[in-house]
Amino acid sequence: MKIKDIQQLLEARVLCCEENLEHEVFSACGCDLMSDVLAFVKDQAVLLTGLVNPQVIRTAEMMDMVCIVFVRSKIPSQEMIDLARESGIVIMVSDKRLYEACGLLYTGGLVGNKVKE
Repeated sequence: MKIKDIQQLLEARVLCCEENLEHEVFSACGCDLMSDVLAFVKDQAVLLTGLVNPQVIRTAEMMDMVCIVFVRSKIPSQEMIDLARESGIVIMVSDKRLYEACGLLYTGGLVGNKVKE
């Protein structure tokens, strides 16, 4: 699935790195605890979260994620957008709740990987 497909499915607004919307992604995760992302996520390209702080961007960078979708209409700060832009991470905002957004992407064909052991 391309990032632009995620944008359409979630009716999301792109805040930065629009030039990367053609990037192909194969998995996603939904989480508000960045410690869980670091501990349990492997090979996820897209992060869906309602947590709005710079640690989200730093975590996505460490995990080589290419897209972050902020759910529940959460708006990241300009500092966060600038950090994401430096790393080429697409930032989007959707008014969907985390559960709904994950469900839409899953039924649309984007799956998650197994939890690493």
